[in-house]
Amino acid sequence: MIEDLIPAISTYARQIDHLILEVAMVVGVWLIACEGFFFYLIFKYREKEGRRAEYFTGEEPRMRRWLIGPVALVLVCDVFLIVGALRTWNDIKIDLPEAEEVVRVIGQQWTWSFLHPGPDGKLDTSDDIFTTEELHVEVNKLYHFELESRDVLHSFSVPVFRLKQDAIPGRTIIGWFEATETGTYDIQCAEICGLGHGVMAGRIVIESPQAHAAWLEQESGQEIKTASSR
Repeated sequence: MIEDLIPAISTYARQIDHLILEVAMVVGVWLIACEGFFFYLIFKYREKEGRRAEYFTGEEPRMRRWLIGPVALVLVCDVFLIVGALRTWNDIKIDLPEAEEVVRVIGQQWTWSFLHPGPDGKLDTSDDIFTTEELHVEVNKLYHFELESRDVLHSFSVPVFRLKQDAIPGRTIIGWFEATETGTYDIQCAEICGLGHGVMAGRIVIESPQAHAAWLEQESGQEIKTASSR
């Protein structure tokens, strides 16, 4: 359902979509049930000629059942949703898988900058590749990203990955993703960060191993050999 609007092209995107759908279904069922019961009571106990209004304190046994029962059912639903949310949180935020490559993502008013490892596959070396507003990654490769902010709060958001992580000045936040399809997709800032917040956008270019090697070779001026070409 969500995928019909925004593609899901990371290894954990569908897991997040399923959690959102579970929350929507549980909350939606309760919303319809409560609103339906509410209007039923309004109709049933509407003002009628010759009938006096009744006053209830809520302490009557039959009234307590109407309070305790729904609350207990809501708590059961909450436990169900919390278990799913914690499992998803642990899989994505806590259980950090081993990286095949690391990139650095830098937010500042009002642009995204990216540091890619060069042919040696390591950051902070002489062959690093620096870009603005365009992040290049390889499909089916697990990346860690080091997220930083140079000024105010930003939020690194890649909708097709279902990824959104705040960037906090003075901190380096580690996250991960693994793209499952090639293509070019939006990067957004999802935290209001000043007058230029609305134009703080970028692109993530997800490439095949061959195309990514060609991009690295073009940017670094060094020949890159992919696994398929060796």
